[in-house]
Amino acid sequence: MTDRALVVVRAGALTTVQDEGRPGHAHLGVPRSGALDAPTAALANRLVGNPPTAAVLETTVNGCALRPRSTVTVAVAGAPCPVTVDGRPAAWGAAVRVPAGALLEVGTVVSGVRGYVAVSGGIAVEPVLGSRSTDLLSGLGPPPLTDGTVLPLGTPGAVHARVDVAPQPAPPAELVLRVSLGPRDDWFTREALDTFTSRTYRVSPASNRIGLRTEGPTLERARPGELPSEGMVLGAVQVPPDGRPVVFLADHPTTGGYPVIAVVSTRDLPIAAQAAPGTPVRFVAARRR
Repeated sequence: MTDRALVVVRAGALTTVQDEGRPGHAHLGVPRSGALDAPTAALANRLVGNPPTAAVLETTVNGCALRPRSTVTVAVAGAPCPVTVDGRPAAWGAAVRVPAGALLEVGTVVSGVRGYVAVSGGIAVEPVLGSRSTDLLSGLGPPPLTDGTVLPLGTPGAVHARVDVAPQPAPPAELVLRVSLGPRDDWFTREALDTFTSRTYRVSPASNRIGLRTEGPTLERARPGELPSEGMVLGAVQVPPDGRPVVFLADHPTTGGYPVIAVVSTRDLPIAAQAAPGTPVRFVAARRR
């Protein structure tokens, strides 16, 4: 019987299993999780003939190295990076055949932050609440990969896409996030609201899958005290006591007590996953009717 599995030779800075996540469990305190750059994860799956629901690997900055125990088709997408098979250059953004026992090396990104590695058949770890995603906040799903981890693979389905290279958006030189103000924008001064929507911030190195943290001007509150904990949504822009906005991403907490000044459009969140530390960030408020 063919051994459908991947051996992790080098786990990299942070490599996790991700799929479309586990939405619908916020009332239980469970974040949605899932791939931060969902369109790219879906593209990688399509390139190897997987359905969009299949689990992939999400890498961070310096990639990973994998050795399949059987011949597989692999696609690496997301942040541009070098790809090799047994030391020989292979295509990025296209389907690549990796023989059994060969070493697939996903290198350090040239730009951006996160890469997505799809393997024919998908990563077949045990699902939790309907998802195979690693959730860094709650600890649900498989733990982040470590050297020597063995990942089971599913059965390949459709024939992989026969393209030279699939077009993908470049990582942002400037991150422009469209926001709807509220629900707690009244907790901030008029000057703070003007600052929030007119000044430039930068992505903080402290950013992670839970939230995109920013560096830049502080936002002054119009009222003292703290809110009771209330529900938090994907894309919520929370302002902690240091006055610098934090954009909640896939592993965000489901409740919080700091005021939410605005909510980012879900259409802009995938590109936020590829914004490297130091990238300029602008918040653009939608017009109110």
